[in-house]
Amino acid sequence: MKVIAIDPGTTQSAMVIMDSETLKPIHAHLLPNEEVREHILYGEDLLWEDYRGAIEMVASYGMPVGKEVFETVVWIGRFYELMTQRGLCPEFVYRREEKLHICESPKANDATIRHALIDRFAEHDFKFGRGTKKNPDWFYGFKQDMWAAYAVGLTYIETKLK
Repeated sequence: MKVIAIDPGTTQSAMVIMDSETLKPIHAHLLPNEEVREHILYGEDLLWEDYRGAIEMVASYGMPVGKEVFETVVWIGRFYELMTQRGLCPEFVYRREEKLHICESPKANDATIRHALIDRFAEHDFKFGRGTKKNPDWFYGFKQDMWAAYAVGLTYIETKLK
């Protein structure tokens, strides 16, 4: 089975497609939200019955939030609805769940999550986890929020799917 994991944003989102058995990333993209939407709706190369979906969900901790958080929440809802229509059975994964699952600490941040992923999965590039074009490693091509999307997918697979 494959998992489509999304780290949503206000204007662009990271999307990683990964194998739930090997945990290997198959595709990783950082795209404008409309392109993520189009991919979910019209992705011709995907056999949707073999896929599940995971979306990072925001949580309230009692702090004031701004316009960007609400815009992201709108996109979360749109992605959830599209995935449901396509039969992907999407589930929400909260950031706190990711921190606890991957780093075993609620105080983890993007950098510690990224390093924990590299420590766990890198095969030869133990500094960046990406390798080179001639010698790619586990996270070859990853940048920016793709790491967060992978963390969403990993947490979903290991805590909710199995």
